Amino acid sequence: MKGRNMTRWRDPAKDPRQAPKSNLITAEGAARLRGILDHLSRVKRPELSAKVGEAAALGDRSENADYTYNKKELNRVIARIRYLTQRLDELQVVDRLPANTDKVFFGAFVSLEDDAGEALHIRLVGHDEIDTRKHWISVDAPMAKALLGKEVDDEITVITPNGEAFYTITDIRYAGASPSA
Repeated sequence: MKGRNMTRWRDPAKDPRQAPKSNLITAEGAARLRGILDHLSRVKRPELSAKVGEAAALGDRSENADYTYNKKELNRVIARIRYLTQRLDELQVVDRLPANTDKVFFGAFVSLEDDAGEALHIRLVGHDEIDTRKHWISVDAPMAKALLGKEVDDEITVITPNGEAFYTITDIRYAGASPSA
């Protein structure tokens, strides 16, 4: 039996994709998701609904490619709106600095140096904010877990597909949040 939903069986106890993901998000990330939801709800969905209505008015829907395409797009947008609405309800927005800004916690910008002297600058963000171009990694990632609670000049070891990698923390900073009370 073939199909797009067929995958090889994985033991749920050993599958890292089954591990619970944190529901943390930065204030900027939450605002971005709300903006996407607003755009889809107020602009994209009405626009596609109108296109589907126009295409349906032309007659035979079974051979109307414009109707079929726009109906699929509308269903995709509705599903995305539903997902974002539920996800935003689940998320916990972190909009304060940690009590100790000398240590690595959620939202931190961390500068690292490897054994070869190469610099790496990353930020620990929520699962919904991952951006590989900006080097924003999930707080649930192995590197992020190794960094949590560490200070400048601490050394960390991360297991990568190429073996162990060693890094030294050179800088920790936080931005875009107000100090906690």
